[in-house]
Amino acid sequence: MHPYVVIGAGPMGLCTVRRLAEQGLPVIGLEAHADVGGLWDISSPTSTMYESAHLISSKRMTEFSDFPMADHVATYPKHDQLCRYFQDYARHFNLYGHYRFHAWVEKVEPCQGNWLVTYRQHDETFTLMASGVLLANGTLHHPRRGNFDGEFRGEQFHSSDYKSAEVFAGKRVLIVGCGNSACDIAVDAVHRARSVDMVIRRGYYFLPKFVAGVPTDTLGGKVRLPNRLKQLVDGTLVRLISGKPSQFGLPDPDYRMYESHPVVNSMFLHHIGHGDIGVRPSIEQLLPNGARFQDGQEAEYDLILEATGYSLHYPFIDRRHLNWDGDAPSLYLNMFTPQHDNLFVMGMVEASGLGWQGRDDQAQLVARFIRARHEKPAEAEKFMNKVRQQASRRIDGGIAYLNLERMAYYVHKADYLAALNHEMRQLQWER
Repeated sequence: MHPYVVIGAGPMGLCTVRRLAEQGLPVIGLEAHADVGGLWDISSPTSTMYESAHLISSKRMTEFSDFPMADHVATYPKHDQLCRYFQDYARHFNLYGHYRFHAWVEKVEPCQGNWLVTYRQHDETFTLMASGVLLANGTLHHPRRGNFDGEFRGEQFHSSDYKSAEVFAGKRVLIVGCGNSACDIAVDAVHRARSVDMVIRRGYYFLPKFVAGVPTDTLGGKVRLPNRLKQLVDGTLVRLISGKPSQFGLPDPDYRMYESHPVVNSMFLHHIGHGDIGVRPSIEQLLPNGARFQDGQEAEYDLILEATGYSLHYPFIDRRHLNWDGDAPSLYLNMFTPQHDNLFVMGMVEASGLGWQGRDDQAQLVARFIRARHEKPAEAEKFMNKVRQQASRRIDGGIAYLNLERMAYYVHKADYLAALNHEMRQLQWER
């Protein structure tokens, strides 16, 4: 048997390598950086992390359930604490020996029922014949840039290139976007910049990181409410805790709670309320020394930072192999492609509160399926028939997610985990 190849050594890649190895499958991991950690290793050439970055979910809701973070680690850990956590995880489960580092994957192409993987390492090119390939290279690497009329002659860059607030010192700054990274960076900027404005084109739900001294994402009763009722209840609670965005001069969301990702930041509304951050509508045109906005106002800036998000990016494989449809591949359970029973997309999933354990559940299911391919092919083919029939099925829990690129692979956490666990039971047997 040829080895299975896992691309990436972030949390998704690490648990994928672990679960394949546990099933007795030969596995090789390829990682562009010199160590594990993926996005969370700020020294990695593929990391889009910045110096002030912390988790936006609490550690107990995010960690691997069988590898908890130490008690001394902060409730919302910083990127360097998380990098050490993944290095400890890799050592604990003996994963380093499976990896080839400084390995930049250049091409993945089918070859007589297997896959030929071409990668570059230390200026040499190598090929691997793989029984299957698991893409775990992450979803937050390829910047999505704004498409603006006009030209700005000052500094302009994407948040993927942002590292330190020093870049803002003494400057008039415009930040485009209002996601979690945009709000983090805006809070960084107010302490160094001459002025800070933000282009906020739609409404968001804003949550503090703590309520009554406990992490916000740990609140909620043990009884699961129907999804629509939970949207109503939690949306009401958010307004009680944080107020309506319009009270701060921000647009109110015109959608229900959870139909887009909320912003979790305890300081953003504080600075908005203190006038440290100005709110602007959409950009009508960039000007040589600033921007004109849709309300007709103009302002001068020294630096424009585009916190406009990321696009899914698997540059080493033809999109047709991934059943790509619109903004994302159309895959059963966000992992299984109907065209191939030995190609898997790992970690292409987002949900409020899913955490890394949800990704580990993905890895366990895929590992069981791969083992079934070799030991119980009839069971694997039965599963693949379901993949072919239901590849376009989205596990959204009846929630009408906004038609945004970043929401294209969003799922409802409880329903998604239930679907994973159901399929794992179907593929369960003793070795």
